[in-house]
Amino acid sequence: MKKNLIRAAAAGVLLYCATAAGWAIFRGFADGRGPFARLHDQKTSLFPGNRRKYNPGSIKEKAESPLKGKRLFFLGSSVTYGAASQGISFVEDLAGHTGCRAVKEAVSGTTLVDDGEDSYIARMKRNRAKQVDLFICQLSTNDATQKKPLGTVGISENLEDFDTHTVAGAIEYIICYAKKRWGCPVMFYTNPAYDSPEYGRMVRLLKEIQKEWKIGVIDLWDNASFNRISRRERALYMADPIHPTKAGYLKWWLPCMEPQIEKVFRDARGDV
Repeated sequence: MKKNLIRAAAAGVLLYCATAAGWAIFRGFADGRGPFARLHDQKTSLFPGNRRKYNPGSIKEKAESPLKGKRLFFLGSSVTYGAASQGISFVEDLAGHTGCRAVKEAVSGTTLVDDGEDSYIARMKRNRAKQVDLFICQLSTNDATQKKPLGTVGISENLEDFDTHTVAGAIEYIICYAKKRWGCPVMFYTNPAYDSPEYGRMVRLLKEIQKEWKIGVIDLWDNASFNRISRRERALYMADPIHPTKAGYLKWWLPCMEPQIEKVFRDARGDV
């Protein structure tokens, strides 16, 4: 009897280890996290949209941009990081094309909702950036995938009043914190359209918050003309329904995002 119990316990330990190892391999292959991230990098390097010709080094800085020399803070997860494009995203493309100085605070798999040491809020508070001219935050797809509670829009501007365990509370906390700490404009950006009713509800919530806080929103989700691309283009631009390739960031996202980001500074200095 005792031997059977020992064998069962040993089998349970082996099963747990095998499951844990399998999960680690899956996570590394799927989103470039953990000790098996190299598997993911090898897979994504084979995508046509990740060829070297789409690297930021291929971009020439334009002669004039209101972003030149400005410090932009980008807070996000895998899409901001460039999880399917070898760590390169629109952030590097924007810096190369406009001459802005980018701070990229991005960790794959993390959420707006403050439920861990790598959440958006936790990392934003740890970051040591002293001067920020524009704060840009990704509306994380992970909150939708993990079905985090939406919550409701509040009316307070006190950091202690926000329920950061909801999407609404986390977004408002991030906006309020950025404004108080850096005194700069705040923008959010969304993903393009993909099959996720949960993310669609998050976009609608963000627009409600936009009205209350007067922030900028780069809305790639509801932009019909932006989303109207061919199957061939989509195959080049997207590694999966959520994550762009280098080509996607450079050829598809950047031409849409850059003018909207530049407009913040043009409006501030009264350009026509």
